[in-house]
Amino acid sequence: MFPCSISDPSEVTAYIAFAPISTGLLEQVRVAGMRWTVEEGIQCAKGEIGLDHYEVRSWTGWYRHMTLAMWAQAFLNVIRL
Repeated sequence: MFPCSISDPSEVTAYIAFAPISTGLLEQVRVAGMRWTVEEGIQCAKGEIGLDHYEVRSWTGWYRHMTLAMWAQAFLNVIRL
């Protein structure tokens, strides 16, 4: 269990890791830390390209919207760089 909050060290959280036994603790911590990058990217996509603005009634429509939205986000990221 790891502290979840710097301001409140008594608040703890835990991760379940499905990894080979040979995976070291530092590698597991690195991968767990990537969660914040992914969440930040999704929040950014919601605001910039309307990732959450789909009104579809089928899986095919949702898949098309998500594919185009993620492509647009990747395109914007490349332009920014």
